[in-house]
Amino acid sequence: MFAAILDAVFREPPARLHPVVGIGRLLAGLERFWRDDARAGALAWLAGAAAVLALSSLAWWGVTALALPGRVLLTGLLLWPAFSLQMLLGEVAAVETALTRGMDGARTRLSRLVSRDTQGLDEAGVRMAALETLAENLSDSLVAPLFYFVFFGLPGVWLYRYANTADAVWGYRTPRYRRWGWLAARADDALNWIPARLTGLLLDPGRLAALRREAAHTPSPNAGWPMGALALVLGVRLEKRDVYVLNPAGRDPEPADLRRALARVRLAAVVSYALAALLSWGRWGL
Repeated sequence: MFAAILDAVFREPPARLHPVVGIGRLLAGLERFWRDDARAGALAWLAGAAAVLALSSLAWWGVTALALPGRVLLTGLLLWPAFSLQMLLGEVAAVETALTRGMDGARTRLSRLVSRDTQGLDEAGVRMAALETLAENLSDSLVAPLFYFVFFGLPGVWLYRYANTADAVWGYRTPRYRRWGWLAARADDALNWIPARLTGLLLDPGRLAALRREAAHTPSPNAGWPMGALALVLGVRLEKRDVYVLNPAGRDPEPADLRRALARVRLAAVVSYALAALLSWGRWGL
């Protein structure tokens, strides 16, 4: 897929042209109507979703009207910003590099990837958090966008990316957004339900029963699937203090485990791209 080549070569578009940055601005604009009320938050979310769906549907209509070479190239260009696989791989690898130089730098580097407080983490804790975000973001940053593209084209991709960004900004993890962000959080959970399970199976296809058991240990209905799969396939324990422990019989992750995890994620990405390309050709002629 052309989008995969663009992601591999350029990583991300410039911020001023990045649709996700534009979605962030849209959410900031909608927040002018903020009230500590679930109905107001739901209406704001729906208004933003309608705007994104209208723009992406218009773009998709224009793309499908083109002849095949132009259709493929423009689809890839518009699909590319929905991915952030290469940036994710690079950032996670940089955490391990930072660990070789000292804990303070590694904790600071990790804080760019996770929302938890990193200052109290030891070496094993830093690696655990890096592996967890690698697994979870494989679903958010690659598998889910590809899934929604295959079935719904560009409108599906960008509605998903809007919902995922809205959850990151408005999700009810902070008191301010407890009610306002209710729909944002629930919509993201619903849209990630299938992709998260597909990601878990891509990472560890041979242990469905064990994977289901580990996934149930997390409060999230989705995050435990890719994280549990990576813990099982590497034979390591992944823990977020006072929240969950995945594969508790596993050992603490070591430097080689992060390299193995990156290789496993790259393999899962190649399989995802290949399946999406095959299915997209049959469905959209792309």
